[in-house]
Amino acid sequence: MFDNLTERLSGTLKKLKGQSRLTESNIQDTLQEVRVALLEADVALPVVTEFLENLKTGALGQEVQNSLTPGQSMIKLVHAELIKVMGAQNETLNLKAQPPAVILMAGLQGAGKTTTVAKLGRWLQENNKKKVGVVSADVYRPAAIKQLEMLAKEVDLVFFESDISQKPVDIALSAIDAAKRKFLDVIIVDTAGRLHIDDEMMGEIKALHSAINPVETLFVVDSMTGQDAANTAKAFHDALPLTGIILTKADGDARGGAALSIRHITGKPIKFIGMGEKTSELEPFYPDRMASRILDMGDMLSLIEQIEKKIDKEKAEKLVNKIKKGKGFDLEDFREQLVEMQRMGGIGSMMDKLPGMKSMPADMKEKMNEKVLARQIGIINSMTMQERHFPDLIKGNRKKRIATGCGQELHDVNRMIKQFMMMEKMMKKLKSGNQANMMRGIKSKMQGLRR
Repeated sequence: MFDNLTERLSGTLKKLKGQSRLTESNIQDTLQEVRVALLEADVALPVVTEFLENLKTGALGQEVQNSLTPGQSMIKLVHAELIKVMGAQNETLNLKAQPPAVILMAGLQGAGKTTTVAKLGRWLQENNKKKVGVVSADVYRPAAIKQLEMLAKEVDLVFFESDISQKPVDIALSAIDAAKRKFLDVIIVDTAGRLHIDDEMMGEIKALHSAINPVETLFVVDSMTGQDAANTAKAFHDALPLTGIILTKADGDARGGAALSIRHITGKPIKFIGMGEKTSELEPFYPDRMASRILDMGDMLSLIEQIEKKIDKEKAEKLVNKIKKGKGFDLEDFREQLVEMQRMGGIGSMMDKLPGMKSMPADMKEKMNEKVLARQIGIINSMTMQERHFPDLIKGNRKKRIATGCGQELHDVNRMIKQFMMMEKMMKKLKSGNQANMMRGIKSKMQGLRR
């Protein structure tokens, strides 16, 4: 997300590096380029206008700190303004209600609403330790009911059955009553989507909202629709008292216009952002972290949280103890590390949160994806357990057999072994406790993955 905007803004702000100070002249040139960057990102015009006015006022009115160059000062101002546009801080769900707390999901057809219901249910279970139930009040698409049932089963949510012969209000009230008897903490109500906003749709969802009185009314919107997403959200907000927005398909949106427009136009916070199709790929929306990503400053907090949440701590501890005892790091250990990385969303997901990664050449980015991990794991799976424990055995004919077994080329096997050897060296430095050496090892490993 924001790849195009990041590229544009990075190039624009770099031009200030050679300036000795901020002046009205060089600020004007920068503002014009920032304006083009925002418009190309499909940010709504009123948002662009206010953004630039605030940026100009801040640039001309501030004293440049001695420790900052003009370029750094402008980056600081742009960062602060991006946070302001997207919301000062992350706003959590309000679940303070007599259980079950009712969450109503609204949105147009095709926005990923039903999948987001399951994602949100899973997130509440894993992060808030809530017992969650879901129900579909979409009586126009039998497939939507079945889809939600399958997703609920996949992530272990309580699913309440519904039928297209029922009325949406009756479905929701019956499910809420059943949720009370099951002592659930939260129930999420999925609603019917349409291809466009119409009076019938708005009348139906207003009646449903009035009947169930949800603590949260969330609008699910496809981020790839750009500023149209913000306009659609406003139309819903005019009809319903929305409490927040969930942006979906953000991983496929290179522009970011929706995220930068929606708060300004609706006045409602973005509470979550969907970064993929898997039910695990829903993240709380942090404006400050997203602003850092846009400016290619990375998002280390989110990366650390991602690692802490998904890493198998027991396996990690066993590996550390094994290395400390001098038993060495073998290909089976390497395979486990690759699988762990896969569980954390793959190389791309992690790299996206590291500073400077968005400015990496496209051909390098292409090599840093889940397919790379899958190929490497496939190569190791093609080896015997003896070969995994004793990598020195892997020569000539064995390499050819391994390549044939996993359907890859000999040079792919050689590359994987080379990367393993780099990781092995890094692990030896970890054993010695030399932190500086370990960091150099990590850097080498990263360079190896880019080749």
